[in-house]
Amino acid sequence: MTLEWLPRDESAKDHILMGSEHWGTEAPCTVYEKRPLTDLKGNAIEGLYVSWIRLNNPNQYNSYTTEMVKGVIAGFSAASQDRTVVAAVFTGAGDRAFCTGGNTKEYAEYYSKRPHEYGEYMDLFNGMVDSILNCKKPVICRVNGMRVAGGQEIGMACDLAVASDLAIFGQAGARHGSSPDGGSTDFLPWFLSMEDAMWNCVSCEFWSAYKMKAKNLISKVVPVLKQGDKFVRNPMIITDTYVRDGEIVYGEFKAGEEAKQAKAMMKDLPTDFELLDKEVNRIIWTFANLFPGCLIKAIDGIRAKKKFFWDQTKLANRHWLMANMGYEAFLGFNAFNTKKITGSDVIDFIKWRQKIAQAAPADLETFAEVLASPKE
Repeated sequence: MTLEWLPRDESAKDHILMGSEHWGTEAPCTVYEKRPLTDLKGNAIEGLYVSWIRLNNPNQYNSYTTEMVKGVIAGFSAASQDRTVVAAVFTGAGDRAFCTGGNTKEYAEYYSKRPHEYGEYMDLFNGMVDSILNCKKPVICRVNGMRVAGGQEIGMACDLAVASDLAIFGQAGARHGSSPDGGSTDFLPWFLSMEDAMWNCVSCEFWSAYKMKAKNLISKVVPVLKQGDKFVRNPMIITDTYVRDGEIVYGEFKAGEEAKQAKAMMKDLPTDFELLDKEVNRIIWTFANLFPGCLIKAIDGIRAKKKFFWDQTKLANRHWLMANMGYEAFLGFNAFNTKKITGSDVIDFIKWRQKIAQAAPADLETFAEVLASPKE
């Protein structure tokens, strides 16, 4: 006996929560695109797609505006809820940056001295990280350039990262008036040793893609510079030697005459992301040939370890970041935003510490003493 007699609704329901109102094509915006799934020979597979979520603000190193954050949330929501999508790729426009974090102009000119408004913004930011960690499709970070500050944080929320060897990684919070509490203080200790995580998080020192691969922050690094018909590795980075004079030098930046020669070599070399895209596609094709339910269960099991600390601290961090918008964030973001006017992108840190030691009030008069003045 069959069950044909059971009442059934055979129509396919649409579970996508948001429309396309937060996506665009003109910078600054978030671009959402569905591309056909392709096999390793480039053949398109009928009816299956890959969601590409692209931060499109190249003139500001793909820093995300408030509206772009909404676009990212909408993008990962769509990728997660679209049954034709196999995986999601998160990347940036151009060849200079994946993302350098929040839009400093917006932070300085609107959010500083408006703590409540910044708290509302941080709710969106937390929602952006959550949208990546909760996406029911694998998420690959295609690191096409700098992954810095908040860009590093949203990049680490992804499941895997494949990087251009021109990319650099690091934080900027403690130098520019904030704390990397949008994920880095939660995620870095999972990727790096505790001491590496500490130094990378607070020093604001930038590390190369090769160094991050050696320290297991990312999955793979590929060359993107072309010399004739051949790809050449980033000449600014030491990649042919592991140890010099007892020190590990692999992945470190060259200095002195070596750096000078490398810069001269790079000057006329074009960039080509062919190998980067092939590696991204290889990963996606591997995922496509696995049971989707078993795949996402395993992925969510790994994500749970990152989410454990993220979920514990994200609300408390939201409240502190909000309050800080009237304090050091006001100084840091405005110093960075007025660099062209003053010639300096940071405050006088020693003077600031001296004012604190004197128990000076955190008022505009004190702030004026540590911010650089406009150039004559």
